[in-house]
Amino acid sequence: MDLVPALQEPLKKVLGPATAKVMAEHLGLHTVGDLLHHYPRRYEERGQLTHLADLPMDEHVTVVAQVADARLHTFASSKAPRGKGQRLEVTITDGSGRLQLVFFGNGVHKPHKELLPGTRAMFAGKVSVFNRRLQLAHPAYELLRGDTEGEETVESWAGALIPLYPATAKLESWKLAKAIQTVLPSAQEAVDPLPGSLREGRGLVSLPEALLKIHRPHTKADIEDARARLKWDEAFVLQVALARRRHAETQLPAVPRKPGPDGLLTAFDDRLPFTLTDGQQKVSREIFDDLATDHPMHRLLQGEVGSGKTLVALRAMLAVVDSGGQAVMLAPTEVLAQQHHRSVVEMMGELAEGGMLGGAEHATKVVLLTGSMGAAARRHALLDLATGEAGIVIGTHALIEDKVQFHDLGLVVVDEQHRFGVEQRDALRGKGKQPPHLLVMTATPIPRTVAMTVFGDLETSVLDQLPAGRSPIASHVVPAADKPHFLARAWERVREEVSNGHQAYVVCPRIGDEDDDPKKGAKQSKQPPEGDADKRPPLAVLDVAESLAKGPLQGLKVEVLHGRMQPDDKDAVMRRFAAGETDVLVATTVIEVGVNVPNATAMVIMDADRFGVSQLHQLRGRVGRGSAPGLCLLVSEMPEASAARQRLNAVASTRDGFELSRIDLEQRREGDVLGQAQSGARTSLRVLAVIEDEEIIAEARQEAAAVVAADPEVTGLPGLRTALEALLDDEREQYLEKG
Repeated sequence: MDLVPALQEPLKKVLGPATAKVMAEHLGLHTVGDLLHHYPRRYEERGQLTHLADLPMDEHVTVVAQVADARLHTFASSKAPRGKGQRLEVTITDGSGRLQLVFFGNGVHKPHKELLPGTRAMFAGKVSVFNRRLQLAHPAYELLRGDTEGEETVESWAGALIPLYPATAKLESWKLAKAIQTVLPSAQEAVDPLPGSLREGRGLVSLPEALLKIHRPHTKADIEDARARLKWDEAFVLQVALARRRHAETQLPAVPRKPGPDGLLTAFDDRLPFTLTDGQQKVSREIFDDLATDHPMHRLLQGEVGSGKTLVALRAMLAVVDSGGQAVMLAPTEVLAQQHHRSVVEMMGELAEGGMLGGAEHATKVVLLTGSMGAAARRHALLDLATGEAGIVIGTHALIEDKVQFHDLGLVVVDEQHRFGVEQRDALRGKGKQPPHLLVMTATPIPRTVAMTVFGDLETSVLDQLPAGRSPIASHVVPAADKPHFLARAWERVREEVSNGHQAYVVCPRIGDEDDDPKKGAKQSKQPPEGDADKRPPLAVLDVAESLAKGPLQGLKVEVLHGRMQPDDKDAVMRRFAAGETDVLVATTVIEVGVNVPNATAMVIMDADRFGVSQLHQLRGRVGRGSAPGLCLLVSEMPEASAARQRLNAVASTRDGFELSRIDLEQRREGDVLGQAQSGARTSLRVLAVIEDEEIIAEARQEAAAVVAADPEVTGLPGLRTALEALLDDEREQYLEKG
């Protein structure tokens, strides 16, 4: 690797083993380059003090403040029974509020000498409450002195702006600042990843200058210059990585798959009792164009719940079968695989009866393969796959096992891609003689920038029209604490729907068999609780089902469904609900994906504030799937002014999943979205914000595509190669694959 030696220098050589160990373990920083890219979270101005009035509880904070007074108390304790115990109480102020610092025992001597009234310092510690007052116990501190204190201190704090770094209990912000000052001269040797023409064309400062300005700004304009430049680095390097991946995919060979003029696809289209929406026709054309090329298709199909994605995917599968290949659909759960199998067989009718009496002329066989199948049925299915008798295969992870052999695998359709890891996708791809075409479907609307960033190696198609015949869904927030009679009315509405021959879902955040341990229950909650409602654990399926059956829904047939039930029991409950034998299904979010019961018209989501915005939208999509209108009631005890209630109001006010996914993303940390959870690696995005920096990402994607088209190996840009190698360590490589 041609990386810059100075930036590759291990921190233990530069800062000593003890500091380097803390940085590696707590902040994931190993080299000088890593430390230079650990940017300040915010800046304190020398003359302006942090707001002590709004300090967060139980969090590590760094504050700049002035000592108002300091008092030494003596007291008796078990360790110092003669009244020799010492406690130093220091009050600091910043004009907005006051904060108490407490030091005990031998730890009082140094601060007693140094923290005199009028002294200014930076203090860091964990905010706690004692006697109903905020305090920091034994905070670390660094005095902010004038010019008289020797060169080193003057140098450290020379800037008018004091950088505050993301820190840990083991390493305060100013210790990080001092460590960064030590390595800052190495920034001059940073090799610039941006092509000179791009940098000049956009008026961006050089990388060494950006690193100096972000760590040691003299003005706010310095910070802006640095951030503008570093955002471009992040966006551009990531987009080049994705562009290279797209380019590499186009170099792979694949068998072009074109449907015959009067084959299976034509016969299927003739059977359809309705016409395709414009959106379905447009997306189908994009897919058929991809399938006809001699390199593998890589397409992401986004569509709201109920927008007809399965139909579009099935037409693609039939086109591949027409051309002599096999198509496979991978579902995340057995219930979903069985449901896809049922709906595909229903849609195809006699066209799914290949090799059987009564099968149509162009018919093929549609085979289901899951882990819980009996040995004989499984053997039969595997034989149909290997001989090519089965043109369409639907299954779960069981399809990936070594034993499974295909005759000629032409297309892989992955449903709800975020439930599949990269290894699984690759293993399935490896089943083809040549790489098969790939279609990834998701019902989670993804904002354009996230699609460009996370799924940048896939071309994107969007189905944003709902087919004719889908009913509207009315959504309302039910404020259970402010207006209990609204909740009573909600249960009346459920009874009304049932008396009209329909069914209802009641969704809860927790199962309720966790040995009544509220801590476990709380962990299940999706949103950080606010206000008083967090004093009780989230509502649980088992408790709610029991109280409904004995109370407001007495006399109705109520059943429960949750993730810890045995697969057979789950299937039996779902079958009874689908057949209309159950009136009300009380469930966890296991119903979020893919369960299709057109007769279910009402949904009540308990403790709705505990779910994410996108999740609520997904859940709501389970009702209104038939001809009758749907109703979704979001029950919450959160006060009207809380952020949680505003989130619920947003969900109730719009059906646009893309708008909601933007709201969701703005409320979550970017890192979650960019696969931090998927890869275990720190997100590579430190200054780039996916929603706010939409234009930068879009422009970086264009620039990256041009660079890779001209020079796929980026041999002419050594700095860019270096940055790519640093970005695409194994974990990041896998995370990109996951898109």
